[in-house]
Amino acid sequence: MRKIPNHGTLRMTKVAYPLGLCVGLFIYVAYIKWHRASAAQAFLTIAGAASGARWTQQAFSSPGSATHGHEVFYGIMFDAGSTGTRIHVFQFARPPGETPTLTHETFKALKPGLSAYADDVEKSAQGIQELLNVAKQHIPYDFWKATPLVLKATAGLRLLPGEKAQKLLQKVKEVFMASPFLVGDDCVSIMNGTDEGVSAWITVNFLTGSLKTPGSSSVGMLDLGGGSTQITFLPRVEGTLQASPPGHLTALQMFNRTYKLYSHSYLGLGLMSARLAILGGVEGKPAENDKELVSPCLSPRFRGEWEHAEVTYRISGQKAVGLYELCASRVSEVLRNKVHRTEEAQHVDFYAFSYYYDLAASSGLIDAEKGGSLVVGDFEIAAKYVCRTLETQPPSSPFACMDLTYISLLLHEFGFPGDKVLKLARKIDNVETSWALGAIFHYIDSLKRQKVAAL
Repeated sequence: MRKIPNHGTLRMTKVAYPLGLCVGLFIYVAYIKWHRASAAQAFLTIAGAASGARWTQQAFSSPGSATHGHEVFYGIMFDAGSTGTRIHVFQFARPPGETPTLTHETFKALKPGLSAYADDVEKSAQGIQELLNVAKQHIPYDFWKATPLVLKATAGLRLLPGEKAQKLLQKVKEVFMASPFLVGDDCVSIMNGTDEGVSAWITVNFLTGSLKTPGSSSVGMLDLGGGSTQITFLPRVEGTLQASPPGHLTALQMFNRTYKLYSHSYLGLGLMSARLAILGGVEGKPAENDKELVSPCLSPRFRGEWEHAEVTYRISGQKAVGLYELCASRVSEVLRNKVHRTEEAQHVDFYAFSYYYDLAASSGLIDAEKGGSLVVGDFEIAAKYVCRTLETQPPSSPFACMDLTYISLLLHEFGFPGDKVLKLARKIDNVETSWALGAIFHYIDSLKRQKVAAL
């Protein structure tokens, strides 16, 4: 049962009861409280000295559920992306001596992204507070003080001028500090691209069970956001480690194991940023003299406006024959020498998320609700079909030719052959496949290790 805080005085009518009845009731209530306290499991709440928060021991059982002997805990992760802000409220259960399991997730998203308030910071607080109210509704009151609250911003804020980004983060931190949840000095930050990729890798391998069984085969992760794209996998070949450029390898500690991951984030190669580059625009700057941006990747009959990162561009298609070939040539120019190719990637099982999923679903390559599997070459087939259709009829989406061509060539640059199978999923076991789960899980795990090390 949720405990309701006492915010006022309750007036009651005075009634006289027999002394024996009062004594009996007192003894009964005392026995019930003693019995519950002895049966409840010690719930370890987390925070580390480095984050400025405290760990406390509290006796809680899982409210309203039969999790006998299981440690129950919660975590709240805000994903401040380039196109929206999302809250993930996670409930975990840890059987004694075992890896925790995720027992429930609550998810809600708001648009636009946090970066849209760069010039009006005060307005950002309303959406953050609205999402915090979601957390209050789905976490029992007794757990509030023990639940870590974290916001990590991605490419949207990484692309902002530093001063503007920091003002936004400071406003969010003020709202967080006023909340009843557990917050530390590092509760709000801009996530670097590598951490984003690593956290998504944790998520998918946690949900597929790879992290629970030492020695089991892990899966790789491909994520395509609006401003950046990531690739992460666990190399098994020594040559991959030897040939990887600086900044492409990172160490990860989870569940008392160390993983050496191949992981890299390419800022500016997310789908929205890539669109701008393909059109010939410059990030964060209006077209010179309000010049119209012309591209063979758009329908020859298309003319309109497109807004990206708070800048509106006038765009139009180009009248030509062989639109796919022209579009592919332009995309290849944008990608040239931008992506590192590793041979081992083609031999690793990969999950692909975000815009990979969205474009595959909208093109009919996978089921829009259930997801599915495809081969890399399917993106090229879909791109050629859509681009060539533009020559004779208007498209359902003006960017479909451009986006599909970009994804096809990006995967090729990563080193995937046309017959490479990719699994596309929005959810695994009904849980969102974003980096948020991995990030909050890693945050909690690292704080717990800090606490143990300090003892």
